[in-house]
Amino acid sequence: MNREHIKIVTENRKARHEFHILDEFEAGLELKGTEVKSLRQGRGNLKDSYGKFKNGELWLYQMHIAPYPFAYYDNHEPERPRKLLMHRSELKRLYGKIKEKGFALVPLRVYFRDGKAKVALALAQGKRKYDKRRAIKEREIKREMDRAKKNAL
Repeated sequence: MNREHIKIVTENRKARHEFHILDEFEAGLELKGTEVKSLRQGRGNLKDSYGKFKNGELWLYQMHIAPYPFAYYDNHEPERPRKLLMHRSELKRLYGKIKEKGFALVPLRVYFRDGKAKVALALAQGKRKYDKRRAIKEREIKREMDRAKKNAL
C-alpha cells in the first residue's frame, strides 16, 4: 500500500480573500534542521509571505518559522529567505507566467508529505475592493440560506 501521509503545518487563509487563485503548484522547502523541528511543532506562519525569482531560482520571503526552543546554538533566523525546490521545466513555465503584469506567487499552506516539507504555491492576481465585498456578500447570503434550511427542518 502506497499511502501518502500529509500533515498540514500552517495555512494562509487570508490569501483566498486577498487574491484570485489561478493555478496551484507544489514545491519543496530547503530548510535547516532547527527549522524542520520547529515546523513539526506547528510554529510556522505564512502571513505576508510571497515567492520571488532571484537568479533563476525561486525563493520564499517573509515566511516566519519560530526559533526552535531546545537549540542551544546554531538556531535559524526566523524570517530568512528560503529556497523553493521545483523541477526546472516547472520553474521556466512559472517564470513566464509571473512576468505577466499583475501576477504574484502566494504560498497557501506548508505541510509535510511523507516526511518532506512542502509548500503549496498559487499563481494569483490581486482582488479589487469591490471583488472582496462581493465575495463577503455571497458568503453571507449562503450562510443565511443554510440557516433558513436548517430552521425549516
